[in-house]
Amino acid sequence: MVLSWTKRNVFRRARKGKDQVQVQVGELEVEEIVIPTHFRCPVSLDLMKDPVTLSTGITYDRMSIEKWIEAGNKTCPVTNQILSTFDIIPNHAIRRMIQDWCVENSSYGIERIPTPRIPVSSYQVSQTCTRILSASQRGDEKTCQELVGKIKVWGRESERNKRCMVGNGAGAVLAYAFDAFSSVSVDKHVVVLEEILEVLTWMIPIAESKLGSPASLNCMVWFLQGKDLAARKNAALLLKEVCVQELANVEGVVDALVKMVREPVGTIATKACLVTIFKLVSSAENKEVIAQRFVELGLISLLLEAIVDGEKGICEKALGVLDCICDCQKGKEVLKSNALTLPLVVKKILRVSQLASSFAVSILRKICDKREEGILIEVLQVGAFQKLLVMLQVGCDESTKGNATELLKLLNGFRNKTDCVDSLDLKYLKKPL
Repeated sequence: MVLSWTKRNVFRRARKGKDQVQVQVGELEVEEIVIPTHFRCPVSLDLMKDPVTLSTGITYDRMSIEKWIEAGNKTCPVTNQILSTFDIIPNHAIRRMIQDWCVENSSYGIERIPTPRIPVSSYQVSQTCTRILSASQRGDEKTCQELVGKIKVWGRESERNKRCMVGNGAGAVLAYAFDAFSSVSVDKHVVVLEEILEVLTWMIPIAESKLGSPASLNCMVWFLQGKDLAARKNAALLLKEVCVQELANVEGVVDALVKMVREPVGTIATKACLVTIFKLVSSAENKEVIAQRFVELGLISLLLEAIVDGEKGICEKALGVLDCICDCQKGKEVLKSNALTLPLVVKKILRVSQLASSFAVSILRKICDKREEGILIEVLQVGAFQKLLVMLQVGCDESTKGNATELLKLLNGFRNKTDCVDSLDLKYLKKPL
């Protein structure tokens, strides 16, 4: 591999890519530096940062060969030999040679690769998890906090470490510790609970955990209502993973979720809250009561405001929640009374995604009633008739197709009472075969 280096008046790096790096250090002087072949990973062809050797004797960059093995490959990429073992051994000799080469060529802008940290082993994770279990059973907050801090450090070092911890059951252990300390007192153990909460967000989904226990759920709702933004975000991410039937019985969860939508701490957290709200109003046993409570807290106006300039994910989820709330009589009445509802819902048809369009059409179908002429005329005036026709032309799922067809039948009887439809708007529609 040949790297071209350009010298100019001021020493600086101008561009760095896989095949070429340009550095300006002198005046109209060009030099070429060749990276030795044995310094490059045979898989990525990049300069190795953490060289490791397989049982076949071939050296690769750790990240590249781990991805190869994790993809299910059982052979050496170079020799194609079946690997007798998947153990990878750090090649310290090659790493030191690469570092020396980088130092020798530092005047050309080549940076010395840092000495890699040794990845965490399954044994280390298992031992730490055992100690966390023991500490949580004893109520030893200090020891547990130190051990969780160690797991945080490991996770921040590499994605490989995170995968190792997840694979060795760290998520279930931390969920147990979270439940143990939250069962005693949230106020007393708030520091360690915040630490555990952060680490647990790396390990979603968590199988066979105690996150669905009443103590854990109440603790997460407590964090959701708090002032610490990071804790609120982490709690929102975890709440969407728990069983909706258990969450529906937690006192204050509806108020906390509405607060998160009203005072957002980030797009990711808002999406997570909308997913949780959608589950509550669509599948909880007492979903009608829950939906009515959301309406009383002003969720509808908040969702409509979020849809105005919201990104795709926000719009889809907000429209999905509104669609479910329409099944509640009070929710339907509040939606009808809000001046934003009809123009905003119609505007989002064919503008966001097929899923968002399906939700929007379903909302219109639930709101529109042949006995309410004013609503039907307003729907026509904001251009729903044309959009529904286009939806049928371009194709949609059977449920949406049925809703669109019913809406067109309802609206057709009022077209002569409004000038909303111009024949020119329909000239580009596909003609049926």
